[in-house]
Amino acid sequence: MPKHEKAALVIGAGDATGGAIARRFAREGYATIIVRRHEADLAPLAEAIRAEGGTAYPIGADARDEEQMVALFERIEKEIGPLEAAVFNIGANVHFPITETTARVFRKVWEMACFAGFLTGREAARHMSARGRGTILFTGATASVRGGAGFAAFASAKHGLRALAQSMARELGPKGIHVAHSIIDGAIDTAWIAENFPERYALKDQDGILDPDAIADAYWMLHTQHRSAWTHELDLRPWMEKF
Repeated sequence: MPKHEKAALVIGAGDATGGAIARRFAREGYATIIVRRHEADLAPLAEAIRAEGGTAYPIGADARDEEQMVALFERIEKEIGPLEAAVFNIGANVHFPITETTARVFRKVWEMACFAGFLTGREAARHMSARGRGTILFTGATASVRGGAGFAAFASAKHGLRALAQSMARELGPKGIHVAHSIIDGAIDTAWIAENFPERYALKDQDGILDPDAIADAYWMLHTQHRSAWTHELDLRPWMEKF
């Protein structure tokens, strides 16, 4: 029997955006399932959620593997609680000139950023449809709407994820399921940005890079929206970002 009244899932619960989203839902009383490929990598986030009084279930799973994803959602529903929110937050941002983009790279990026989103969305929809409610959120990027030099693999995958979200929204909205896609446009406050782009990271003091907690607040807002005024696509960027 399920242990909790409501559950939230974050696929791609990393140290920044995904982790902040998981912590936000946990603070609202949701049993939060956090997923990455290797369960050991989730230990710090699970500890942080529990230290804040939340409930965390760290699970290692490959989001590109259909059998693993089917089993994950069935386990959530049977052992943890009814899934009220599912967030797909896998990035797969890589940069290769087109002539250096191998078939393996292109296929892997598509699997991570698009196909895995399909598996997540499909399984969430299967379980939520029976209840006539739920929220499915997809994390996009600037590449979701604009391809850039060196980003053929990433942009094509993110364009595909956006199309998936649009199709799902049109199909599932009438069934009571809110599907939304966010476009994260700009650098995010992460260790990787700090190490590789120190000049950009220096803008943090001016709120010039995205705060993961602020992103998480936006995701919570999407989840709690009244169905008479659902947002399907939301773009988030620092106030000084050019677009």
